[in-house]
Amino acid sequence: MHFHSRLAAACACAVAFPCAAQPSSAPPLWEIGAVGLVASQQAYPGANQQINRGLALPFLIYRGDVFRVDRGNLGIRAVKTPEFEIDIGVGGSFGSSSRQLDARRGMPDLGTLVEVGPRLKWNIAQLDGGARVRAEFPLRGVFDLDDRLASKGAVFEPELSFGQRESEGWSYAAAVGAVWGDRRLASTFYGVAPAYAGASRSAYTAASGLIAWRLSATVSRKLSQDIRLFGYVRTDSVQGAANAASPLVLRKDGVSAGMVLAYTWKQSEARATD
Repeated sequence: MHFHSRLAAACACAVAFPCAAQPSSAPPLWEIGAVGLVASQQAYPGANQQINRGLALPFLIYRGDVFRVDRGNLGIRAVKTPEFEIDIGVGGSFGSSSRQLDARRGMPDLGTLVEVGPRLKWNIAQLDGGARVRAEFPLRGVFDLDDRLASKGAVFEPELSFGQRESEGWSYAAAVGAVWGDRRLASTFYGVAPAYAGASRSAYTAASGLIAWRLSATVSRKLSQDIRLFGYVRTDSVQGAANAASPLVLRKDGVSAGMVLAYTWKQSEARATD
């Protein structure tokens, strides 16, 4: 994966992580700082190999009423009520060279994928002590940064999460969800064209449907006024997935994990409205 692709993928992480666990009081309207990230990610759901990365990048957060760069949001928040919110969300995953993956050797590389599209958030319950139960329903187009933003299809990632904010400097969250992809996205991960088939890898036509089940957890600790440490772990399972029979699926379950150290250099005195 090329350097500019790693940079773009980590920018999404920088936007998402530093604001994942704010105190119950209103956070600053804007923040700027830097993050360091180390991560080990399953190459793709069903892969039996990992991708390891380490990065250091600046970040920017802006929590306007309409324009947002915060918690995976990038762009316009169209609807905001106490129960529901509709915005534009982003996501992504690191790419990898097929030379690094035995199952895909000789096939096209997996590029760094960026997801962009609308997201519905439903605040199901606000519990005592700052805990919250939320459901999210993002529907996003998928684009390959290593191939001039070529379209790789669409993904739907419903998720149910529980989060506990700021308890003596600690914050926690856990989520369960699923990843559904159209045929183009499924082919990116699991399709094997006849030209790439051989004795150890048969041709395979991928189908749309469930890509993986997902379970994740995050924890953060405020080390000082300006420094916060984050840790996350996620497991993906292709049990019952639409393409579990692909010759590129060599493992039913896989784990991704990482740590992020975020430093806030400057922040506004003005506070965000939420």
